[in-house]
Amino acid sequence: MDYSLQQIAQMVDHTNLHADATTADFQKLCDEAVSYGFKSVAINTYPVAMCRKMLEGSQVLTGAAVGFPLGQTTIATKVAEAENAVKDGAQEFDYVLNVGKLKEHDYDYIEEEMRALVAVARNAGICAKVIFETCYLTEEEIIEAAKIASRVKPDFVKTSTGFGTAGAKVEHVRLMKQYAGSDVQVKAAGGIRTWEAAKEMVEAGATRLGTSSGIKIIEEMKEAGYQ
Repeated sequence: MDYSLQQIAQMVDHTNLHADATTADFQKLCDEAVSYGFKSVAINTYPVAMCRKMLEGSQVLTGAAVGFPLGQTTIATKVAEAENAVKDGAQEFDYVLNVGKLKEHDYDYIEEEMRALVAVARNAGICAKVIFETCYLTEEEIIEAAKIASRVKPDFVKTSTGFGTAGAKVEHVRLMKQYAGSDVQVKAAGGIRTWEAAKEMVEAGATRLGTSSGIKIIEEMKEAGYQ
């Protein structure tokens, strides 16, 4: 399949989720996202208002990470954080589901949590992405979470935070794509550092890529002759 630079750039959530990120780092992130035509910047909730202002007048979305990176906060806490991010100007958010509850196979809890967070996004008219953190999950658990998503219909299900024991895997993207249903897209994130890795994820069904290596990926595409 043939790809254009713009097509891939528009799949990239340009990411800086580090604890020591400064205002200068966020300015650099936003400037790079505008320069390369990335879809969004992916940041923690504290810098949302600042990055939204930095991106004013551009097409780049401000995306927030909620319950990040562990997912071990209450539903009410995640809802409050998501609502606060929306108030600060977030145009989409990715939240980490409660991995422990998923490991316990408490699927009712996972569905309740997903419905509560997706409701915040729907009320605001923005995009919601659900992070599974697949490195900790069995195939069955990935499938069950994807089936819940097929009912609740977040905009995306997402593989990883990038802070777990492993990142995105092609087989997990395929599983999520298969079971989440045609209304739910898949975001691959974690460990995607080359064009080859990005291409594998896209060919497996991912339509969004969470990576801090977006510039490297686009530059590799240019070197390979893509336009």
